[in-house]
Amino acid sequence: MGNLVAIVGRPNVGKSTLFNRLTKTRHAIVSEEAGTTRDRQYGKCEWGNKEFSVVDTGGWVVNSDDIFEEEIRKQVLIAIEECDVILFLVDVKTGVTDLDMQVAQILRRSKLPVFVCCNKVDSNELRYDAAEFYSLGLGDIYCVSSLTGSGTGDLLDAVVASFTKDMEEVIQEDIPRIAVVGRPNVGKSSLVNAFLNDDRNVVTDIAGTTRDSIYTKYDKFGFNFYLVDTAGIRKKNKVNEDLEYYSVMRSIRAIENSDVCVLMVDATRGIEGQDINIFQVVQKNQKGMLVVVNKWDLVTDKDQESIKHFENSIRQRMAPFTDFSIIFASALTKQRIFKILEEAQRVYENRINKVSTAKLNEVMLPIIEATPPPAIKGKYIKIKYCMQIPGTRVPSFVFYANLPQYVKDPYKRFLENQIREHWNFTGTPINVYIRQK
Repeated sequence: MGNLVAIVGRPNVGKSTLFNRLTKTRHAIVSEEAGTTRDRQYGKCEWGNKEFSVVDTGGWVVNSDDIFEEEIRKQVLIAIEECDVILFLVDVKTGVTDLDMQVAQILRRSKLPVFVCCNKVDSNELRYDAAEFYSLGLGDIYCVSSLTGSGTGDLLDAVVASFTKDMEEVIQEDIPRIAVVGRPNVGKSSLVNAFLNDDRNVVTDIAGTTRDSIYTKYDKFGFNFYLVDTAGIRKKNKVNEDLEYYSVMRSIRAIENSDVCVLMVDATRGIEGQDINIFQVVQKNQKGMLVVVNKWDLVTDKDQESIKHFENSIRQRMAPFTDFSIIFASALTKQRIFKILEEAQRVYENRINKVSTAKLNEVMLPIIEATPPPAIKGKYIKIKYCMQIPGTRVPSFVFYANLPQYVKDPYKRFLENQIREHWNFTGTPINVYIRQK
């Protein structure tokens, strides 16, 4: 069970730059303008052989001056409720502002470990200015520069040391864990209730170590799995349910704890930015996925044409990963909900699908011979052997080549598509590696 670390602070103190530094990416867009971060607010960080998730809260602020304070307050409250550790970012160049004081006041009341990171300390002289942040009453100050990375090592040492949660999973059984995720009000609870029906006797509740995911054992009709339920478990205190931010935070937990995610989309609203955000979290965690278009009973024109159109628009928005099933269902009328369970089971089986090395070579080598990787600088790339790596969470294939560094992403995608064409890996991501033979 991973730890979730939130970066909070007022706009323009460098939250995104720190986020990029910790996750070793350049995902969050960084600019001089306040409030530029919009999405890409979630990533993984590894330090001292511990992996944890980082959330940059900057991405959810509605950009306008008068409601900044209110929004930041909301974010901090949500972060306290959903995360395990808080990094409170302040700016050494501006010193302590009123807004910093307000945030500190909320953080002092929380029970969580809070690390005050004094950012933009690019020179030793600035270290002396950092002392004024002791007035926030949150203990030690960590001087960092998210631009140059100085000081981030000491900060991460302290963060990792503060983790109380063990990485141990709650449930050891190897039966699939299925999470239902999606935007608020898309019908997650209705779907879970439709699955469970009223025969609550077949259902056992195991409260997960997380404060919100509950694993519900489901074994009827020949199915046997855990539902990771995030919908409507804890009382909604302090936070307005309509906050988009909240639903992404909520989903992160469920997605990390599951094997297969059922991503729900509202048929009446189509696919929206929020759905894509949640989809990106699924992708980043490399989980199996199927899309359920809910509230299909409310759609008037259900001809083949409109179904095709809907499917295409979903796949376009989620490209390049397009090999997943889309089921048009209704949690209310229970239309096709049985099919969702069957498909989720199938995606799980595809995830643990093994292709024999002999068969893989027999099929793939002629294809590679017919369309080899493009030659670079007059050098021909030869791939002579391939196999599936055993014991991985996600189906992973390795191709041995004489010049692996010259095989680029488009060709890897080509290989992946060929694998998908010949074997059933619908709904699950595939890793393709090119190694030195």
